[in-house]
Amino acid sequence: MENFSMYMIVMVYFLAIAFLGFLGYKKTKNSKDFLIGGGEMNPIVMSLSYGATFISASAIVGFGGVAATFGMGIQWLMFLNMFVGVVIAFIIFGRPTRRIGAKLHATSFAHFLGAYYNSKRIRVFAATVIFLCMPLYAAAVLRGGVFCMQEVFGISFDLSLLIFTVIVASYVMAGGMKGVMYTDALQAVIMFLCMGVLVFGVYKALGMGFGEANRALEGIADQVPDKLAAVGHQGWTAMPRFGSQQWFTLVTSMIMGVGIGCLAQPQLVVRFMTVNSTKKLNQGVAIGCVFLIITVGVIYHVGALSNLYFFQNDGKIAAAMVDASDKIIPYFIGRVMPTWFVTIFMLCILSASMSTLSAQFHTMGAAAGGDIYGTYINSGRRLNREHKDRMTIMVRLAVLVSILISYVICFVLGEHSDSPVIAISTSLFMGICASAFLPSYFCALYWKRVTKQGAFASMIVGVVVTILLLLFIHAKEATALGVCKALFGTDVLITDGMMKFIDPIMFAFPLSCITIVVVSLLTGKKKKKKIAE
Repeated sequence: MENFSMYMIVMVYFLAIAFLGFLGYKKTKNSKDFLIGGGEMNPIVMSLSYGATFISASAIVGFGGVAATFGMGIQWLMFLNMFVGVVIAFIIFGRPTRRIGAKLHATSFAHFLGAYYNSKRIRVFAATVIFLCMPLYAAAVLRGGVFCMQEVFGISFDLSLLIFTVIVASYVMAGGMKGVMYTDALQAVIMFLCMGVLVFGVYKALGMGFGEANRALEGIADQVPDKLAAVGHQGWTAMPRFGSQQWFTLVTSMIMGVGIGCLAQPQLVVRFMTVNSTKKLNQGVAIGCVFLIITVGVIYHVGALSNLYFFQNDGKIAAAMVDASDKIIPYFIGRVMPTWFVTIFMLCILSASMSTLSAQFHTMGAAAGGDIYGTYINSGRRLNREHKDRMTIMVRLAVLVSILISYVICFVLGEHSDSPVIAISTSLFMGICASAFLPSYFCALYWKRVTKQGAFASMIVGVVVTILLLLFIHAKEATALGVCKALFGTDVLITDGMMKFIDPIMFAFPLSCITIVVVSLLTGKKKKKKIAE
């Protein structure tokens, strides 16, 4: 009977998703509808879509697992998610983005940058970075949803991956931005309600109140494994030891990488272009803040508390219960909550994954089909209806290609991994976006002296420095990729000190900022001199 109820709940959910995807398909008449929802989306739908896209399986499963490993220090990321990702993003970035984007008739993030700087080179380069780098992030989000399907249905990783990918692909390719945002709104509501129930269920399972549970968690700090204590872990209610390996990983990669990188996320920025007034953007700030506090704040807190539950019942900490940190949250929920809630929570994870994946696939398709192919066919002339229809087809084909690439990466990553793959991939992509795009994006909004030469140089520096550091300096990626080992016989070029544990964003982003200022001032002077002559 329980299985029957579970399958009925899941069936109703997927029927609702199918209906909303079909509704998006029926309302998509042209390329503008497909790319930015016609620029006339409801502000509540937009803000819910923004939140659901922001909070993916990487936040719930990946960073929930990080909270179980690192502790409540990850709550600083929740603060940055809310303050930077919503308040600053909507007010400081969203308002001028919507206004300038409307004037430029921009239909994607790369299009926005290319049109503002009047540079096809910038548009194509930005689109190429997005299309090549985002699949790793998408694969990480896929992984989170697949783990949850495994936990609930008891099916294999490969079968879960195939089913999940096909479901998301169907409504993204058909409904475009409208289909994506309609389904996002439903998924956001499910995520919000689910997290509200979860926090009460966990405290009930612990048999403690908020303060008592936190004190009890603090009391098991001596259970931190020796290998974690050696790299800075001081318990699940404390930050890692300042300046330690774990401190640099948590602060520079997880907190700063994601907290700053969210401002230049292409799939988030484009949502500012889907409404037709600044007033509608303002309405979304409060909704976005409350949504993030509940969804992210709860799962980070619950992740840390999982150690207390497992220690009480099994005599082990969370990391010792499963073979990968990305599996901690699905396994913990399966142990703590009743069967009916596990089904709902599975839908919550699927919602988080599907909302983010749909936005990612749509963004990658827009980058390849709309920006790269669109730039190629539009050689300085206005596109006629035939070209626009052809471009929409190419965007859909590009979406399909991006889905296949993400599927293959997730399949290759496989089911088992000791490292937090989801969280690392998320912070990696957001770090690249911050270093490559944030300076040129910010300057487009607020600095009139910026030049296209400065913007392009900044993007190049951001991408190149990030890649070089990932290949030769930052230990986690350099060791996994093996390029440095093959060329120089060592995992990383700098073996002493903490340099190898500091995230690339801490170097690439400042260099990118310096580059755009210096090159813009130099090229701006040359331009003035030419005019004077």
